[in-house]
Amino acid sequence: MSILAGKVALVTGAGSGIGRAAALALGSEGASVVVMSRTKEEIDKTAAEIEKAGGKALAVAADTTDDAAMKSLVAQTVEKFGRLDIVVANAGINGVWAPIDELEPDEWDKTITVNLRGTYLTIHHAVPELEKDGGGAIVIVSSINGTRAFGTPGATAYSATKAAQVAMAQQLALELGQRNIRVNAVCPGAIESEISDNTEQRNKEKSEVPVEFPEGDIPITGGKPGKAEDVADLILFLSSEASRHITGTPVWIDGGQGLLR
Repeated sequence: MSILAGKVALVTGAGSGIGRAAALALGSEGASVVVMSRTKEEIDKTAAEIEKAGGKALAVAADTTDDAAMKSLVAQTVEKFGRLDIVVANAGINGVWAPIDELEPDEWDKTITVNLRGTYLTIHHAVPELEKDGGGAIVIVSSINGTRAFGTPGATAYSATKAAQVAMAQQLALELGQRNIRVNAVCPGAIESEISDNTEQRNKEKSEVPVEFPEGDIPITGGKPGKAEDVADLILFLSSEASRHITGTPVWIDGGQGLLR
């Protein structure tokens, strides 16, 4: 029997990368999956893959920073599948990486808004439904940046949001534990995904601190980045009963990369 049979999962940022891999993994283990991102074409493909493999999926285009849209997203989830058990708060951006004296206020605000307001609204609207169905699991996708590694030049806004997401997971683990809702954070290192395509980096040389690493930046893979499926497997574990006694825990999944930095 599939380990998530009868469960309903909501995955934000599910059109590509880690979000897509997580949605596919949850669907493969029996969960009905609501896949969400701003790009309808991408999530339609993700939903189609889940259904082709015999699962159930619903694609909803929405913006995680839009309060009304996120309220509607949760409502559509419950209307379609009758419940909500698992939330993967994955949607986010790298934003602009630049020296702090060159990082513009609107660039700072955009990163903070997408990564933190988006995570907040996702959880804010999901919690009542999770509680209504007896509890559940929330997995927040953070990063090694801001939690284990601080060597990315100019990534102040991004790192601040990723550190804050871990703090949210730990704070909410206590707040929501009495409602039988577990909250954990996964902190990936370098992962093969499309997020870097949307990163703007300026004047890297002004803020970077040169460090000579041992050969290969990621020890366990000989320097190669991990795969989205590696993170998806961890999300699957934290979403399942196999992790029933784990909450408020950040889990670094970086092949040892952060230990070098």
